[in-house]
Amino acid sequence: MTENPSTGSAPRKAGAGDVLRALGRARVLITLLLGFGSGLPFLLTGATLSIWLAEGDVALSAIGFISWVGLAYSFKFIWAPVVDRFDVPLLGRLGRRRGWMLLSQLVVGGALISMALIGPEGGLTALGVAALVTAFASATQDIAVDAWRIESAESDEDMGLLTSAYQLGYRSAILAGNALILFFASWFGWNGAYAIWGAAMAIAIVATLCAREPVDRREIAAATGGAPPWTPRGLFDAVVGPFINFLKTHKAAAFLMLAAISLYRLPDFVMGPMVGPFYIDLGLTKEAIGAMRLSVGLVAAFLGIAAGGLSAVRFGFGPTLLLGALIGPMSNLGYTLMALTGLSTPMFGAVLFVENFSEGFAGSALVAYMSSLTGIGYTATQYALLSSFYALLGKFLKGFSGVVVESLEQGHALMTAYALFFAGTALVGVPAVILCWFLERRNQRLKRQVEAGG
Repeated sequence: MTENPSTGSAPRKAGAGDVLRALGRARVLITLLLGFGSGLPFLLTGATLSIWLAEGDVALSAIGFISWVGLAYSFKFIWAPVVDRFDVPLLGRLGRRRGWMLLSQLVVGGALISMALIGPEGGLTALGVAALVTAFASATQDIAVDAWRIESAESDEDMGLLTSAYQLGYRSAILAGNALILFFASWFGWNGAYAIWGAAMAIAIVATLCAREPVDRREIAAATGGAPPWTPRGLFDAVVGPFINFLKTHKAAAFLMLAAISLYRLPDFVMGPMVGPFYIDLGLTKEAIGAMRLSVGLVAAFLGIAAGGLSAVRFGFGPTLLLGALIGPMSNLGYTLMALTGLSTPMFGAVLFVENFSEGFAGSALVAYMSSLTGIGYTATQYALLSSFYALLGKFLKGFSGVVVESLEQGHALMTAYALFFAGTALVGVPAVILCWFLERRNQRLKRQVEAGG
């Protein structure tokens, strides 16, 4: 479960084919369904919500600011120690991980239905509060599911298989939340579509009820010293212990890891809230967007996940992370070209292919890499810390995306403003490439030292 801090070696990353062949194993199928539940609400408080608001003629600046509800995902490490150390009242009989999973899934489903009942017509403040509750509960679900997934792995090979299963489920839900939902919005209206997606959280709830608790409470207590969490010593270990453990394990490289992770997907986060409004301003219909995402986007996403797995097996996580950092911003530049050339079906398809392929490729490698850095007893908090660093800066900066586009529009045509904005978001990916390169150089140097000494 923990990566070798000296060599940077990582568990074998399974591909999509490995997962499909293993779906007969209950644990793999449950992991896939839990990944689906984790991905289901993500875009419904982000990019998909921005399309709904854009169709309601909400100002771009307001759309950008309301995207800040997604910051809940970036601060989840604050309450992750509670998930690590305390049982949920009543539901705790299911086990610590499963109890938190079930509670958060119930809240996510109810909050999505509340968003459906409120809608933009009910006021942006009320809708924003419902979206914030959705994001908060969804982030809590991620904490618990990630801990369950990591602790359920029986070996490094198993870790790779469960991570890929989770990613396949997560990416499928992402496509459902930014493509399939557009058809439902056309048929039943946005309010009806959100209500249906809220009800669909029942899939994850059933998976949780069928899952097995991976680690006994006594094992967690033994790994963390056994002090009750409500005592001063136990509280200190619950809050500070995960950080100390992480720094002791990875030493100075911990800061390089955190910096690389925090910048890795920054281009995607920053441009995210403006993609939906861009589609609307370009003249695309919900049906056209949904059809392209469900065809080209679906194929590209699964190819990206498979390619990321094969690359990790063949070359290791370091080179795979570096390659993902390089190809990630390419989709941003594709949006720049689309803004300059105008509406074109081949161009739209090419941009969506690159976007979904790069997200699948980089995302699966990054999730497995972060999973390998955690230690028993601190799984939920450490992974929450890593995944929070992954999203914190991007979630904050994306709130200003609408303001930037509106500012650029003062001196340029709307499409030119979009083109400049997307090109700028691609440039912010350069630091991540540099940091991943340094991290890989360090890993290779330490690996050679180990080999020379062994």
